[in-house]
Amino acid sequence: MARPRIVVVGAGFAGLGALRRLERRIPKGAAEIVLVAPNDYMLYNPLLPQVSSGLLTPQSIAVSLHRLLRRTRMVPGSAIGVDPHRRVVLVRKISGELVHERYDRLILAPGSLTRVFDIPGLSEFGYGNKNLAEAVVLRDNVLAQLELANASDDPVERRQRTRFIVVGGGYTGVETAASLHRLTDEAARLYPDLAQLISWHLVDIAPRLLPELGESLGEKALDLLRDLGVEVTLEVTVREVTETAVTLTDGRVLDCRTLIWTAGTSPSPLIGTLDAPTEKGRLVVGADLAVPDHPEVFAIGDSAAVPDLSRDDEGARCPPTAQYASKQAVTAADNVVASLLGRPLTAFKHRDRGLVVDLSGKDAVARPFGVDLAGFPALAVTRGYHILTLPSGPSRARVIANWLIRAVLGGEVARLGFMHGKPSTFVDIEAQHYLTPEDARSESARLTAAAGQG
Repeated sequence: MARPRIVVVGAGFAGLGALRRLERRIPKGAAEIVLVAPNDYMLYNPLLPQVSSGLLTPQSIAVSLHRLLRRTRMVPGSAIGVDPHRRVVLVRKISGELVHERYDRLILAPGSLTRVFDIPGLSEFGYGNKNLAEAVVLRDNVLAQLELANASDDPVERRQRTRFIVVGGGYTGVETAASLHRLTDEAARLYPDLAQLISWHLVDIAPRLLPELGESLGEKALDLLRDLGVEVTLEVTVREVTETAVTLTDGRVLDCRTLIWTAGTSPSPLIGTLDAPTEKGRLVVGADLAVPDHPEVFAIGDSAAVPDLSRDDEGARCPPTAQYASKQAVTAADNVVASLLGRPLTAFKHRDRGLVVDLSGKDAVARPFGVDLAGFPALAVTRGYHILTLPSGPSRARVIANWLIRAVLGGEVARLGFMHGKPSTFVDIEAQHYLTPEDARSESARLTAAAGQG
C-alpha cells in the first residue's frame, strides 16, 4: 500500500510545531511528510520589533527549518488554493510555477496578514512590520528620514521627516513604537539639531492599550510609553495618508512621512478557497481541530476558529497567539496520527499561561499565570520566555549575544541599504494571488489530469 501523505501549509509556530511532532510520532518511512512554505525559515515574530530597531540582527529570529526538520520534504512556495474534494493543495512556487500537492491528511497553518481598511493612501504610503523584509526596510527608512532632515534647511520638510506615527495599540504597535523610539534617541546624538524635533505618536481606535493584559498593566504600559516621550492618543485612528501628512479622525493633520501600520491581523485568504464555513475569516474547526465536513483537513493557528474549552462561555474561541498555536500544533499532529490509525481523536484544551510585552531597554510588562509584573521582574520574565520559546540553539545564542552586545557596547546607527522599495503584506495586495474556490477546483482538475491522476 502507498504511504499516506501528510501536507502541512505554513512554517510558523503552528506549522513547525506540527511538523516536529509528526517527525517524532511517525516511524521513519511510514508516511511522507510535506511542507509548503515560501521561506526556509520559521520567523520568530514576537521579536520582530527588536529587529526593526536594530537591537537584534534579522538572522537571530530566522530559525532554519533545515536544522529542525529531518524527514520533511519542503516545497518552496505559497499555497494559493485548496480543493478538498480531490484532496489537492495548489502551490505557486517561488519560481512562479503552479503545481499541486496531493494529500491524505492536511494541516492548514497559513498564518495571517496585516489587517488594513479602505483608508486613502495607506497601502501606498504606509509601512508594515510583519516580516523580516518590512522590519529591515522600516529601520532603514526611519534612519534615512533623520539623515534627510539633517541635510535640509526647510523647516517644514524637517518637521515632516522627524515625526513618526504608529497605528495600533496591540503588542506589535506598542513594542514597535518603544523600540524605534529608542533607535531615534540613539541617532539623535549624531544630529543634535534634530533632538527637539523628533516626535513619536501612537494612535489606536480602542479605548485602552493592550486590553488583553488587563486595565492595570495596560495603564502601566501607557505610562511607560509616555515617559519615553511617545504621545499616545486613544479612540482615534487614521482617515487619510499622503506622502507628507497624516489626517486623523479627530480632525488633526500631522506633517509626517513615516506611518507604521500595526492595527491587527486578518486570517490568510487561503482559508476562503476551501468553500467551508468560516467565522470572521477563520476556518471553523471542531474541538479536535478537524474541519467538520472534511475530517482529513485540520486547521490551527491564526487562521482557525478553535473552540476554547478552558472557558465556560459557549462559543468562546482561542486567541490567535503564538502560545495557543504551539499547543494546537501538538494536538493536531497527534490527531493526524490517530486518524490514520483509526483511533479516537483528542480535543484541544489549553489554559492561557500569560502574556509578555517587551518595551525595549529596561522596560517591560508581563502577566505570567495571572500575576501582574512591571519593571525589571517583567523584563526578566519576558526575555526568559523568549529564550525558552525560540526553537533552536543557534537562535537562542544569537539573541542572547545581541542583547549582551547592546548592553555592553551600545547599538549601531547605520542603514543597510534597503531604503528603496517598500515590501508590503497588506491584505488588499496579497489577496490578488489567491484562487477562488471555483478556480481552485478547476486548476486542481487540470493539474491532476495532466499528471495522470484525475
